Amino acid sequence: MSQQLPLISHLLEFRNKLLKAIGSVLLVFIAIVYWANDIYHYIALPLMRSLPETGSMIATDVAAPFFAPFKLTLVLAFFIAIPYVLYQVWSFVAPGLYKHEKRLVVPLLTSSTLLFYLGIAFAYYIVFPVVFGFFTSVVPDGVQVATDISSYLSFILKLFFAFGLAFEIPVAVVLLCWAGVTTPDELRAKRPYIVVGAFVFGMFLTPPDIISQTMLAVPMLLLFEGGLIASRFYSKKEDDPESESENENTDS
Repeated sequence: MSQQLPLISHLLEFRNKLLKAIGSVLLVFIAIVYWANDIYHYIALPLMRSLPETGSMIATDVAAPFFAPFKLTLVLAFFIAIPYVLYQVWSFVAPGLYKHEKRLVVPLLTSSTLLFYLGIAFAYYIVFPVVFGFFTSVVPDGVQVATDISSYLSFILKLFFAFGLAFEIPVAVVLLCWAGVTTPDELRAKRPYIVVGAFVFGMFLTPPDIISQTMLAVPMLLLFEGGLIASRFYSKKEDDPESESENENTDS
C-alpha cells in the first residue's frame, strides 16, 4: 500500500500538469480565434503572391471555409503555448533530476523552443516563397491554378512540423553526447552517412519535390555541425566527481 501511494500521487500530479498544459492551449486559442480568417490569410500570402492574376484559392468542401482557419488557429495556439507546456513538463520531471542534470535541462528547453520557432520562421519566410514560386512557374499551358484551402493547410502544416523538428538537431546531438550514447568524434566519423540520412529524412518529411527536400536537408546538416560544436561542452565525462557525489548522497 505504501508503494502505491507515491504512484498515485505522481499520476495525480501528471494529470494536473497535463490539464494546465491543455488549458494554456485553449486559453490562447480563445484569445486569437476571433482573427482566425486573418491568420489564415496571412499564412496563405506566400502562395497568393505567387499565383497569376487569374489564379485563386478555392474551397471544395462546404465546411472548409470554417474548419480550415479553425484548425490553423488551434495549431497556432499550441505553437504559442509551447513555452508554458514545456515548463509544465520541466516542473514535473525536475524533482527527480540531479543538480548537474537540471543545469542542462533548462538551457536545452529554452534552445529547443527557440529552434522550433526558428524552423517555422525559416519555412514561412524562406522556403514557402521559393517552393510556391517554382510550382506556379511550371504550370502547363491551359491549366489554371486553384488550390484548395484544406489541401494548402495540410501542406504547410506538414512543412512547419518538418522544419520545426529538423531544427531540433543540435539539441538531439547534445543530448546524445551528454548521455554517453556517442561522442562528437564518432559523429564526425559518420558524417558521410549523416549527409545521406539528412536527404532521406527530408524526402520523407517534405512533399515530393527536390526543392523543399534540399531546403530542409541543407539546414539540417548545418545544424548538425552546430550541435557538434555545442556537444563539446556537454559531452559526458567519465568519473565525473560531481555526479558521483550526488549519486552517493542519493544512495545514503
